[in-house]
Amino acid sequence: MKLAAMRNEEIRKLHDNALGQYEDFKALKLKLNMARGKPCAKQLDLALGVLEALRARSEFANSDGDDCRNYGVWNGLPEMRGIFSAMIGVPAEQIILGNNSSLQMMFDCVSKGYTHGYSGYAPWCKQDSVKFLCPAPGYDRHFAVTEYFGIEMIPVPMLKTGPDMDIIERLVQEDETIKGCWCVPKYSNPTGITYSDETVRRFASLHPAAKDFRIMWDNAYCVHDLTDTPDTLLNLYEECLKQGTEDNVLFFASTSKISFPGAGVAALAASKNNIAELKERFNVQTIGPDKLNQLRHILFLHDIDGVRSLMQGHRKILESKFKLVVDVLEKELGDLGIAKWSEPNGGYFVNLDVMNGCAKRVVGLCKEAGVILTDAGATYPYGQDPNDSNIRIAPTFPPEEELAGAMHLLCICVRLAASEKLLSERA
Repeated sequence: MKLAAMRNEEIRKLHDNALGQYEDFKALKLKLNMARGKPCAKQLDLALGVLEALRARSEFANSDGDDCRNYGVWNGLPEMRGIFSAMIGVPAEQIILGNNSSLQMMFDCVSKGYTHGYSGYAPWCKQDSVKFLCPAPGYDRHFAVTEYFGIEMIPVPMLKTGPDMDIIERLVQEDETIKGCWCVPKYSNPTGITYSDETVRRFASLHPAAKDFRIMWDNAYCVHDLTDTPDTLLNLYEECLKQGTEDNVLFFASTSKISFPGAGVAALAASKNNIAELKERFNVQTIGPDKLNQLRHILFLHDIDGVRSLMQGHRKILESKFKLVVDVLEKELGDLGIAKWSEPNGGYFVNLDVMNGCAKRVVGLCKEAGVILTDAGATYPYGQDPNDSNIRIAPTFPPEEELAGAMHLLCICVRLAASEKLLSERA
């Protein structure tokens, strides 16, 4: 029965039962952090071959003859750029490789706009107003980068097809102070949504009032499928070429959740014009990235087929965890009408929406009982969820037994918060 349809005495009974279960969990003194989407140890073990790849080598040259132990090759090894090209659908010669963090490359691209500008236009710091569009719920670290530079963030609702493109098209056409838009186009963080073909085409067709506008296309989960029927994402770069808008987009990816988050390879891809502009900046910053790490990734992965094979190993570990999360939510909350959740085909998160006004209470209750979740509101700009309803679940890191316990606790907390709210409203 739906909780809202119950009589007060039935709600109190449910509340008291949940409270008793909650106190039992508190007595266990759990210590589990599920705040971030981190690979578990078994996933990291899949890539241990990366660490051994250079052990037996006496030569450290790439296919162009460059000694990877030395300076040079500002944009990274061509073989590794070829792997990323196959992953994200942009030509290898238009890819710049960084070290382990694609977020750092995103930060640097925002920093370039802020201090030096794009396409010959004044730096954003010298313009009267600068704004970014932020599809929400979205990735909290994107919002943190934007806020760090003092850029105003404008939330854009996420639909089942991706961001609300009616809003995006209207805003970028009428407001030249809007300089960018964050996107996680496949298995979005945290909703798990993959942008529809129409949404991708509408992004490609944008003609913003600001000629220094950049779409930040963070394709973090481009190969992170968890089912036999994975989502497919239309190639934005190819669609932009058709429209002549390829300068509008900066593309990002990494091996962070393929090999090692702390020792992977990141990639930035862009149009020829953008690459030429970014080259000036990168050649001042560095004499070259960590090419030995790129080389050992090349020797371990070989090519895109090697990436896909490795990702099958990740799927074997993660698929059951995501199923566990959805099964527990369905079993313990499905009949009550107090929560909705995603069932993604890939990525790293399950999105949970509880009753309006309850997310902070749920997260606080979990924390008090020893389970740390992402802060309520973190998936919205400035940490302000207007409905106080969104919670991001990160199932990847804990062992399944601990994950099961954490999910049972989470459902207890959702029932507690919802029953408290209804009883308070009816008092």
